[in-house]
Amino acid sequence: MEQKTKINAEEGKQDLVITREFELPVELLFKAHAEPDIIEQWMSNPYTTARVLKFESKTHGSYQIESTDAQGKVAFQANGVIHEFIPNQKITRTFEMGNTPFGVQLEIYEFEPLTDNTSKLNMHVIYESVVQRDQVLKLPFAQGLNMAHNRMEEIANKLK
Repeated sequence: MEQKTKINAEEGKQDLVITREFELPVELLFKAHAEPDIIEQWMSNPYTTARVLKFESKTHGSYQIESTDAQGKVAFQANGVIHEFIPNQKITRTFEMGNTPFGVQLEIYEFEPLTDNTSKLNMHVIYESVVQRDQVLKLPFAQGLNMAHNRMEEIANKLK
């Protein structure tokens, strides 16, 4: 499967730059990151079901998401605070995964229109340390993010 989501991780730095072009108008790309019912759909997969427990789509809002397996066991938890929320342009938030040794990271999402029907997501992710970032990169992080972005594009396209 083609890796449409590109990850740039410069050696010795504690951040990543992630980019992805989508066959979606910028409004739909943004909506897929801001509306809980859409987030639940693309964050779910054949093995887990995602639930948005809280999602305040506004500056100074917060969010909480979890995924459970077929037996109802929690497989993934994440939460954070939304520091900046500019519709169709930018979301700046913290992200913290529960039950992991990884600390809080800062995420800046910028939504860029390319044409009327295409857009680009630029993500800048800043970790607490180079070591922490490198540990995340050892996981199947790139493949998982690419698959999630593929699902998001497919689901959002149905909203056109």
